[in-house]
Amino acid sequence: MPIYALGEHRPEIHPEAWVMPEAVIIGRVRVGARATIWSGAVLRGDDNEIVVGEESSIQDNCVLHVTDDFATVVGRRCTIGHSAHLEGCTIEDEALVGSGSVVLHEAIIGARALVGAGAVVPGRMHVPPGAMALGTPAKIREGADTDPLILPGIEKYIQRGRTYREHLRLIE
Repeated sequence: MPIYALGEHRPEIHPEAWVMPEAVIIGRVRVGARATIWSGAVLRGDDNEIVVGEESSIQDNCVLHVTDDFATVVGRRCTIGHSAHLEGCTIEDEALVGSGSVVLHEAIIGARALVGAGAVVPGRMHVPPGAMALGTPAKIREGADTDPLILPGIEKYIQRGRTYREHLRLIE
C-alpha cells in the first residue's frame, strides 16, 4: 500500500488497523486501532493533520484532506461512506457520513448524527448529535432515530476488516 512520508511527517497507523493495498496515505495521518481504510481512499495530511479514530471505516474512494487552518478529525466508530469527501471538518463518535457526500471546512457532525448520501454540508455548519443532514445544501432534520441506521454498519465493517486481514490474498 502506498504510505508516504512528506518531509518530516510520517503517517502513524495502528498495527490493528486494516488498510487496503490500493489506499493512499500521505503525511500527517493517524489511524486508530481496528479502523479500516478501503480501496481507492486517499488521506492526504499535508498542511494539517488527519485523525481517524479507532474502529472507524473510511470506505472505498473517499478523499480526506485538510486546510492550512483546519485538521480533519474522524472520531471513534464512525462510518465514512463510499466516495465521500471530508475537508477540514470534525466527525464526532459513531456518526455516519453517507456515500458521495461532502463535508467542508469547520463543519461539525455531532455524535450519532447522519449525513445523507450525496448531501453537501457547507463550511461551519453544525449537525447536532443524533440529527440528520440531508440534501444540497444540507438541511438539518432532528428527532430521527439514527441508531438503527448507524450502529449495525459499524460492527459490520469492524468484522469485515478482520476478515480481510485474515483472508485477503492477491491471486495475480
